[in-house]
Amino acid sequence: MLKIATILPYKENYTFSKAAAASLWVYDFFKHSKLKKNNYIFGSTEAKDYLSNNYINIKIKDLRSKLSSTTNQYCNELIKKINGKNFDIIEIHNRPLVFNILKKKINSNFIIYFHNDPLSMKGSKSPQERIVLLNKVEKIIFVSEWVQKRFFIDLDQRLINKTEVVYPSIHKQKKLLKKDKKIVFVGKLNPSKGYDIYRDAIIKILNEFSDWKAYSIGDESRNKPIINHKNHIELGYLSHKEVLDFLCKTEIAVVPSRWEEPFGRTALEASSRGCATIISNRGGLPETSDHCIILKKLDYKNLYNNIKKLITSPIIRKDFQKKGFLNVKHVTKYNSSLIDDIRKSLFINYKLNFIRNKLKIVNIYNLGQKLNHRLYNISVGKKFTNGFIRNGHDVLEISDRDFIKQNRQLSLSSSTTKFQEYLVETFKNYNPDLLFFGHTNNINLETIDIIKNLNKNIVISQWNEDPIMKSLKDSRANIDKISFYGNLVDHNFITTDPSIFLKQNKKINNLHFMFIPVDNNIECFDVFNLKPRKDIFYAMSHGVNRATLKKGKSDSRIYFLNSLIKKIKGINYDFYGFENKEPIWGDQFYNALTNSKMGLNLSRGLPTKHYSSNRIASLMGNGLLTFIDKKTCMDDFFNKSEIVFYDNIDDLAKKILYYKKNDIIRKKISQNGKKKYFKLFNEKRISKYIIDSSLNKKTSLF
Repeated sequence: MLKIATILPYKENYTFSKAAAASLWVYDFFKHSKLKKNNYIFGSTEAKDYLSNNYINIKIKDLRSKLSSTTNQYCNELIKKINGKNFDIIEIHNRPLVFNILKKKINSNFIIYFHNDPLSMKGSKSPQERIVLLNKVEKIIFVSEWVQKRFFIDLDQRLINKTEVVYPSIHKQKKLLKKDKKIVFVGKLNPSKGYDIYRDAIIKILNEFSDWKAYSIGDESRNKPIINHKNHIELGYLSHKEVLDFLCKTEIAVVPSRWEEPFGRTALEASSRGCATIISNRGGLPETSDHCIILKKLDYKNLYNNIKKLITSPIIRKDFQKKGFLNVKHVTKYNSSLIDDIRKSLFINYKLNFIRNKLKIVNIYNLGQKLNHRLYNISVGKKFTNGFIRNGHDVLEISDRDFIKQNRQLSLSSSTTKFQEYLVETFKNYNPDLLFFGHTNNINLETIDIIKNLNKNIVISQWNEDPIMKSLKDSRANIDKISFYGNLVDHNFITTDPSIFLKQNKKINNLHFMFIPVDNNIECFDVFNLKPRKDIFYAMSHGVNRATLKKGKSDSRIYFLNSLIKKIKGINYDFYGFENKEPIWGDQFYNALTNSKMGLNLSRGLPTKHYSSNRIASLMGNGLLTFIDKKTCMDDFFNKSEIVFYDNIDDLAKKILYYKKNDIIRKKISQNGKKKYFKLFNEKRISKYIIDSSLNKKTSLF
């Protein structure tokens, strides 16, 4: 089980009597976490009524010198407590400066939580400081989309995939209690919280409706607006439990904040306890509940009119109360599971089963070392290697492009010539049974002849996953690439029905169709069990070797997507490589993909029999509901309870809208699709099919 250290801001009250927002967050999610057994919470506070037994208090000496700061002293004490304890994750709440210090001293995975505007905090005010955080931390979590947007001001939006929004949450109340004629304000009693607006409106209300009473819960050490009315009571500071109990019996709650609230927990709590809640449109307040009255203009007259409307219209008042109570937007147990999933996602367990060797295989493909392995998750070559090994074979991987790049200018002979020499000497030493390569033209035909002479029994097969349909401009080049080695190798594997290829080149023999494999270590998510915030995902690029879009380049997919989004109003789409939104790769790709419920399997060119880009494995393999054009004939492998087929763009738009509203059906189809995909086309089955076909054994793909 993961061992987690959770660090609160210095002097944050993690106590029953005075728990603040960050403490309530930590405590609520800790209670429902499945990882709480090894979760330790660190803080520094004077009170002793700690919220949980796993809390460790850090004592700080009184500072009388300006040469030392509380932050430094706090961090030094934390380092003493944490170092050597082997924490898998260190979580830091609301203090980027603390992260910067601890990161240098402690070897662990870090998560930063922002409860307030990052631009107001030391360590995250400037774009440069925020970029440093993104580069060094494993994950950043924000309490609202408003806070997240503030963080990314003047930053590249592609970096957003290293972040998540997890809202402060509340547990649901079992039943709606009988209400008293009470109106309440909860929070700091100062103008930034709109307390003066509340004062002016509530005095007018109480003068007009003598059977109602108003209350203020909170304190303020500075000058505060005073409410002088016999039917108003200032209750002062109450504990969190006392506030919730009071809200349960209150008719109307008011949160008229002038301040840009990072979230606005009071509004969430009031609405969840069945209060008809009035809020301002500031910061993250509108994200707290879908059943609040949002003030169109923030002044006492507008607030007075809305309170009066709720008082004089019991039907409207009770409607807001009931809907807020029944439709709590942010529930603790669900968001606690989300945080646990985020924590677990930092650790991917690879379990390779090495059995005794059977064949010796050289697998040549682009490992992407020069691209810093950002293509690992869409690397078909990597999945082949995994499948070969798991079926008991020995594999030697060679990255032709990386070798050639690394050996440029290191000798008098060209790097390509050097590569031929390297291959020949490697084959002499290793003496493989199978040479398997894909997407390369870096092996000279003479080298293949030498290899065959070295081992008369060697089997050579090539693979290619690129499209070969006539409708695509690049098709001819792809066919030429395959044909270059086509008749020299023993077998050719392509991801389109061979009949499409033979219509354009009838001279190539030994063509086999292969399906893009999935791999449990790579397609490792069950999105149908998650709670994605986005509806539909699509990612494209202008070539996998490019990290960015080509200016001025477009293709039919762009026109298709532009038409589609006009037809799916209300759908929260997440498209990359589109509308100047740069492509995403590696871990960023997965962070985005797992945040969508559905995926569009749209490939280049016209829909062609059995062809799909490798995105189909990413989508179905990770449990997204996947949409694909019926003309691809994928119904030869999957039925409508496993994937969604569409006839045209109108049919697609209609089905996207339908499955957005029907989560249960969506999840079931997604789950069925993943199960079927892994049954038919997992890396072990595909690699076995390749080896059996290469050895001329009788075999079948499905």
